[in-house]
Amino acid sequence: MSDTVVLVLAVAGVAGIISGLALFPVRRFAEELGLLDRPGGHSSHTVPTPLGGGIGIYCGVAGTVGLAILAAWWLQDPSHVAGGVPGETDSLLARLWSAADTHASGVWSRAADVIWLLVGGTILLLLGLWDDRHGLSVVVRLGVQFGIAAAVVFGLGIELTAFFQPGWMTKLLSVLWIVAVINSFNMLDNMDALSGGIAAIIAGAMAVVMLTTPDPDTDHPQLLVAALLAVVAGSLVGFLFHNRPPAKIFMGDGGSYFVGFLIAVSMLMATFVGGQSADGTLRPHAVLAPLCAMAVPLYDMTTVLWIRIREGRSPFQGDHSHLSHRLVELGLSRTAAVATIHLITATCGLSAVLMTHVDTLQAIMVLGIVCCMLTLLAILESTRSRRPKS
Repeated sequence: MSDTVVLVLAVAGVAGIISGLALFPVRRFAEELGLLDRPGGHSSHTVPTPLGGGIGIYCGVAGTVGLAILAAWWLQDPSHVAGGVPGETDSLLARLWSAADTHASGVWSRAADVIWLLVGGTILLLLGLWDDRHGLSVVVRLGVQFGIAAAVVFGLGIELTAFFQPGWMTKLLSVLWIVAVINSFNMLDNMDALSGGIAAIIAGAMAVVMLTTPDPDTDHPQLLVAALLAVVAGSLVGFLFHNRPPAKIFMGDGGSYFVGFLIAVSMLMATFVGGQSADGTLRPHAVLAPLCAMAVPLYDMTTVLWIRIREGRSPFQGDHSHLSHRLVELGLSRTAAVATIHLITATCGLSAVLMTHVDTLQAIMVLGIVCCMLTLLAILESTRSRRPKS
């Protein structure tokens, strides 16, 4: 295992520990903060449950990123690393030290962008927490989401890697992508361990993609994006310790907005044209890797919106028409439904990894695997309408 991979795993572990520990006091004081989801409405739980899971996830991400930036700043001074790490050169600590020293300048050069992303994520977290506590109109929620997305795309210049003109279309698609991913994770937060598990799988799969797809300018792994995704995944694992059935805390709108935003932007920050096939040609189809990874959340969001519109209801009205609910209606237990969706997401995540390492014909086959998985879901769901009413 390379030192870079060890470093990424280490920061993910730190994020998980911070997130998991931070959620104990959040659970304790959730009612005082007004972050308590009570049974009723379209909620399917039977006991009052805290909604502040996003606070713990935020602490895991922000705390780890803050430590990483401080470490990168400290390592800029050659005197701090001149002596190296005492002890065995092949020890874990020495390997972490070596990897951190190697990548410190690159991390420090992008520190400002990461800090601005955390600022945007903080605004979305606060928006979601306010919505959890007091409720907000759809116009306000979408308005803030589009505003933050536009600031990232037009202000920071983070946008979709594409192979077409004009540039304004790429920017527009990038803004729509961020808002769509944010809301897809928000819609998935309807069963214990569902949204958090899916997000952790996707973030982990895309971190692997970044570690195995070199940046064309440096020919090195895309450590910054990989580490950011790994930190998100680690924070989610810490959250899942509390969110596993029966959940002691929910992610809430604040958490889903924050997680969806970071995953969406991380995918835009990535470069998918670095890998080359055996004959030296580029793989433009690698840009489809995020779509493969996000296939399940986007499928859920698309089908839910279609069902609501078809039935003449508002597409923004909460209900039990989500993929997880539909699988339960087929006879699966809630745990089995969540596990099924996790497995399908993992399959799509592995497909995303493959997409960046195959030629065009093989990429078509990988896309076929993802399409077959979603089509299988659609076929299974079609049996609901033919089941006899009890």
